[in-house]
Amino acid sequence: MKILATGDTIRFEELKQKLSAHELVFYKDSEEFEAKKEGTELVIDLNFNADFHRLGVIKNSCLPMIVSVATTSLIKISYSFKDATQIYGLCCLPTFINRPLWEMSILHESDREPLEKLAASLGVEVKIVSDRVGMATPRVICMIINEAYFTVQEGTASKADIDTAMKLGTNYPHGPFEWCEKIGIGNVYELLNCMYDDTHDERYKICPLLKTEYLKSSASQALFSNDEIPL
Repeated sequence: MKILATGDTIRFEELKQKLSAHELVFYKDSEEFEAKKEGTELVIDLNFNADFHRLGVIKNSCLPMIVSVATTSLIKISYSFKDATQIYGLCCLPTFINRPLWEMSILHESDREPLEKLAASLGVEVKIVSDRVGMATPRVICMIINEAYFTVQEGTASKADIDTAMKLGTNYPHGPFEWCEKIGIGNVYELLNCMYDDTHDERYKICPLLKTEYLKSSASQALFSNDEIPL
């Protein structure tokens, strides 16, 4: 299957590992999409945001499309366009792409069967979950990371000790801080922040230590990119 995909390098490389049996072609904007779309059977946007170019691809592609919904939902995306069909949600944060099971969301129950057929063609096992910010597993993992930061902030244990305890005690592939580094602290912060905005549930309030480290990381990146520091 020929698949057109866009997103940052880390996510694209992870997607290539997951879908190694297929032809993956990278596109960076709507113009490249138009130039490369011949023969394409699926479009994947690994870093979805509702800018003009990305929405243009959704409106004009008439192809099955998977978009990253880690910090949004399909229903929110659908407000920006009409008559889109065959669009599915997937958490495309780093470490959640090359996994045995893809948690995915749909807009309508009638989309279930087409998604199952698409998954079979991709050779991917899919579990359909509620169309909510944070999906299921990503939300749980980021909550664990947040709680681990609270534990360090309180002086109960070190980061290294917590990572070791979680791997040995729960058989997790990574400790919370190792996982945070792989996902990216900015992605963890943004997901938790969006979860809190969506639910106003106190469980998703960001630990001050996590926020401090996120701001330091953002400030460090801004020195090299001239970006504004988020507050």
